[in-house]
Amino acid sequence: MLKKSILFLLISLFFAGFVFAQKDPAAKAILDGVSQKYKSLKGLQASFEFTYLDGSEGRGQSQSGEISIKGDKYHLKLPEQEIFNNGKTVWTYIESGGYKEVTINNASDMEDELTPSSVYTIYQKGYNYKLLGEKKENGTTVQEIELTAEKSNAPFQTVKLLADKEKKDLVGWEIHDDQGGVFKYRFKSVNTSIDLPESYFTFNPQKYGKVEIIDLR
Repeated sequence: MLKKSILFLLISLFFAGFVFAQKDPAAKAILDGVSQKYKSLKGLQASFEFTYLDGSEGRGQSQSGEISIKGDKYHLKLPEQEIFNNGKTVWTYIESGGYKEVTINNASDMEDELTPSSVYTIYQKGYNYKLLGEKKENGTTVQEIELTAEKSNAPFQTVKLLADKEKKDLVGWEIHDDQGGVFKYRFKSVNTSIDLPESYFTFNPQKYGKVEIIDLR
């Protein structure tokens, strides 16, 4: 009985050590610093470049956009598309060839999606993480941290976060899908002192004229 207890204890300690090894303390310190700085901001607005690399063909498609974030709220602008999230409701507005449409969802129904605001805290639940290293980008030291999902059915299996070592700012991130494709986001200009009104994160149909509304709430 004693031998079995000792064996059980050794196995438990082994797996506890294995789990701990998946949570790199160096990576956690960086992620905590970035997350804490983000939470201290009144708001953030940035222009960015978005690229999708096709896993099978290796070709990329790039777009430019603008993102504004305030707590759990965000307003994302892309060519022909805008997404508003005021923390309770999400409006996805699309305009193409004169056609205008907005789809409305509850924010709680989209919790599994990686959003511009949740990317700052995604590491806190359901992911292991490790510091891959550092590199120079335009004279700035950027730290690369890789997040891997603990569960095989997680929406995103691998996420790479890129942080400015000195400023503790997130400068970009990469998401790997299950088809071998990679979504890359890189901030270009960032304003961390902006304080946007609450209305900026809510879709106002009066500003867009005649719009077809698809309410999925």
